[in-house]
Amino acid sequence: MENVYAALLLHKAGKEVNEEGIKSVVAAAGIDVDESKIKSLVASLKDVDIEAELASASLVASAPAAGSAPAGGAEGGEAKAEKPKEEKKEAAAEGLGALFG
Repeated sequence: MENVYAALLLHKAGKEVNEEGIKSVVAAAGIDVDESKIKSLVASLKDVDIEAELASASLVASAPAAGSAPAGGAEGGEAKAEKPKEEKKEAAAEGLGALFG
């Protein structure tokens, strides 16, 4: 996971997301570098528009759930209102999982 964070940090800084950059960020954080995982991540990101993927993941996370019950005074309504929030978080995580293979 730290390799993904390093790739996102490099992207945010406007730097090229490559093996050396990810190795440097991970090593600077004091974490053991796993070169095979880094190579795999860089290969997976080769033709990915990270900015577009992050934007689509943000849209999924902020989109209202269809058919969600309004949060009312009844306890049952509150329980139903909390469930779609959890599903939105899972959908956002799935979108990011697709981004990084």
